[in-house]
Amino acid sequence: MAETTKPHPITIDLNQFKLHIELKNRIELTLYFNSPSRRFYLSVIAFVVNEMKRQGKITSIPLAGHHDLLALLNETIGGASGSSEIETLLSRIYMKWQHALPNLEEAPLFTVLGKKKGYEEGIGKTYHFTETAKDSWANLFEYKGSHENVRLKFAIDRVGATLDDIVIIYEDSLNGNAWKRFISNLKGKGEDLPKVEAIQSPLEVSESSVSPIEKQKTTWQGRRRWATLVTLIVVIAVVTTLAIWKLSLQPVPVKRASLEKMAFPLPDKPSIAVLPFTNMSGGKELEYFSDGLAEGIINGLSKSEYIFVIARNSTFTYKGKPVKVKQVAEEMGVRYVIEGSAQQEGNRVRITVQLTDALSGRHLFSEQYNRDLKDILRLQDEIALKVLTAVQVKLTTGEVARLYDKGTKSLDAYLKVLQAREYKGAVLNKDRVKRAMQLLEEAIALDPEYAFAYSILSTTHMDLVVIGASESPGESLQRAIELGKKAIALDDSNSSAHANLTFPYIYLREFDKAISEGEKAVSLSPNSATAYWALGSALSFSGRPQEAIPMLQKSLRLSPIPIHSQVLGMLAVSYSSLGQYEETIATYKKVLQIYGPDHLMAHLGLAITYALTDREKEARAEGAEVLRIDPKFSWERWIKGLPYSQSKKDRIAHALRKTGLM
Repeated sequence: MAETTKPHPITIDLNQFKLHIELKNRIELTLYFNSPSRRFYLSVIAFVVNEMKRQGKITSIPLAGHHDLLALLNETIGGASGSSEIETLLSRIYMKWQHALPNLEEAPLFTVLGKKKGYEEGIGKTYHFTETAKDSWANLFEYKGSHENVRLKFAIDRVGATLDDIVIIYEDSLNGNAWKRFISNLKGKGEDLPKVEAIQSPLEVSESSVSPIEKQKTTWQGRRRWATLVTLIVVIAVVTTLAIWKLSLQPVPVKRASLEKMAFPLPDKPSIAVLPFTNMSGGKELEYFSDGLAEGIINGLSKSEYIFVIARNSTFTYKGKPVKVKQVAEEMGVRYVIEGSAQQEGNRVRITVQLTDALSGRHLFSEQYNRDLKDILRLQDEIALKVLTAVQVKLTTGEVARLYDKGTKSLDAYLKVLQAREYKGAVLNKDRVKRAMQLLEEAIALDPEYAFAYSILSTTHMDLVVIGASESPGESLQRAIELGKKAIALDDSNSSAHANLTFPYIYLREFDKAISEGEKAVSLSPNSATAYWALGSALSFSGRPQEAIPMLQKSLRLSPIPIHSQVLGMLAVSYSSLGQYEETIATYKKVLQIYGPDHLMAHLGLAITYALTDREKEARAEGAEVLRIDPKFSWERWIKGLPYSQSKKDRIAHALRKTGLM
């Protein structure tokens, strides 16, 4: 033999098309790929492993540049069981790597040697394995990209193995030489194509075919090999023990999420939900900080176009509830979930964070940070970068810089902004808005350079206009714009500041400026549900509902629990502007389903829509609901405040006559 063999935790045998895994105390499997299509997928695994060995690291391998090689594998050992066209072939490999190969129970692409399926022949036939065995196998298959841009990794690091722990065997060669010879034979340059022979243990080889001279030579060589083998066994035992010890320190796997049960299709890039951090100490101040930390991580991640992040409004619905990673992943339609906790001891705080791959049930990292409270304002940036590294999002220096929020260095100013946000998060009235204003002005007095405080203060002046509590709506809108511009002057990279400035421009009917601010917000945070809501609203009010609808739908995907009822409200208005009344009615009904039967604007929208479609009975019923909720409802005051043209206001007034509200 050109190279000597030795036991390995993972062996890819291209002679007999077997894959053997032996991780002590965790998993021992021999998988047999015994049909043309199955042999093709084992060869794909071998290709990925060979590429990783060639690069000297465990990494994702792009397939697009290797189409000719993959087509060769498909046409020869794969028996051309599927098309070799690049679009079809890459998509097929992507789907099998994602769904079929990691499926150890049903094993559609291999036979588990030495193990019988537990049920009768047919669709329900499955193997029985421990959760640890299933997790270990599933963890090996990591994919990225899309059906056209496939990147695969045989993630042996996930099971505690290294590149040296995996070997490719073909004929009498190993690894790179084995792969070269294998491909050479497929191209017809070697002797024969690889043949699948009967599975036979080396111990079962008959000695009768060996001559006496060869036997004597073999005996002497065998003694040398036994001595070498004993040494190797000792080394492997030590390495395996260390690997097992390392694995034993890792968190216990969680129950895996099901792709079939996902409420939404997974995006074609890493998708993440950040849960609110658990306050282990119980103090109100730490509650603000732990909530702010989770929100800061979300905001940091939202700035990267290479990932998909669920908005705070949706993930914070789980606050205080005993939810599982599996549930969150399936309900939000994401692959990764971040959990954390905060515990305060004097002026020190201990933050624990872990990132879980919900599809495999494995933890990608679990970290603990012990910091002074004053350092917590920067910890969110550090954790965001750690998450991006864990899901293998590579950023340029400029992109890394964008993740950092300028924020404030004043812990007291930060706390006052968080308190103001709490006031604004509740049902708004004039007193609550005024209290939020006071807190924000105090925060700005503590840190006059705190951009986010100016931006939130801007929204409070807008709130007074929206709830009809402003003594001078025009002046309130101008003040909102002044404060919004101040925030942007201090930090032009703040997506929220641009999004917030969109709305006063809408109410002043300065739609070009509103759209410009919305577009800027989206460009700065491609994962911000608020940014897409702002841009969608600006487009809809400016008479471009066809363009508004995708923006509002994107906001709803980023936040399955809408960040505001008006996201759905604007979507309904956009459908109505296009004459899509059934979609309009369904959307308003969804508002009532989510926010309850006392949502006045949803009933008002339904009343107008029914009137526009000459369904006068339903229109009057919804008009009665409006008066039930607000007996003093004034349609004149409401229409007057809308940022619509006079002709559109007249059309709405005409419809209202059929509702009993006039």
